[in-house]
Amino acid sequence: MESAPRSIPGAQAIARAASLLRLVTASGPDGASLQDLARSADLSRSTAHRLLSALRAEGLVDRDAESTKWMPGPELFLMGTVAAARYDVTALARDLVRSLAVKTEESAFLSVRRADETVCLLREEGSFPIRSFVLSEGVRFPLGVASAGLAILSFLPDHDVDAYLERHPDLEATWGRPHGERPLRARLAETKERGYAVNPGLIVEGSWGLGAAVFDRSGRPEWALSLTGVGFRFGPDRIADLGRTLLAHAHQLSARIAGARR
Repeated sequence: MESAPRSIPGAQAIARAASLLRLVTASGPDGASLQDLARSADLSRSTAHRLLSALRAEGLVDRDAESTKWMPGPELFLMGTVAAARYDVTALARDLVRSLAVKTEESAFLSVRRADETVCLLREEGSFPIRSFVLSEGVRFPLGVASAGLAILSFLPDHDVDAYLERHPDLEATWGRPHGERPLRARLAETKERGYAVNPGLIVEGSWGLGAAVFDRSGRPEWALSLTGVGFRFGPDRIADLGRTLLAHAHQLSARIAGARR
């Protein structure tokens, strides 16, 4: 994520609080410990606790009395309900995500672009009994890492891709050598030519993913549909079939979004 302008009074504190909010919401229903949140936000425990306590006082986060873990608060639900009227496309996508899961037997997802990340909004389980659990609702990945973010990044204008890579020189150090600039640019070109992204177990060994960008009315990739599953299910012939099915559903969702926002 881009950092808040330091020239704005209070911007650093707001940016830190926002970072903690994102981490809490990404932790899922089980919540996250103070230690984990502080480490992920690169804050001291005392600073993280002070900010979380302030957020709790406003109802934005909550703390479980038994586990002491931090979880999303009730005010987030109310804010999200209001914001959904403008930003939420899950109602348009839900049956398509379900259709993907039924037709492919793999886990299917809808993710949205949020600045330099993707956030999973919907997950639908396929019928195949062995599943990948890399992705679930609320989980975030940087663009270019998971298949959804790779698909979105591939169809952004070249200058946006260049700017993104300049902002995130640490991708290789954090996610491994395949996410260095040269190999990532090669995968972006392959994705653009193929039409959909392939992640051959680069996040978790043996867990493969496919992603296809979904576009807004102006032609910008703001969402993605994706599939994940175990590697032996993603042979060359089947990947081609899965890719065609994924693209068809992504094109249908793009058309729905364009029609709904006229």
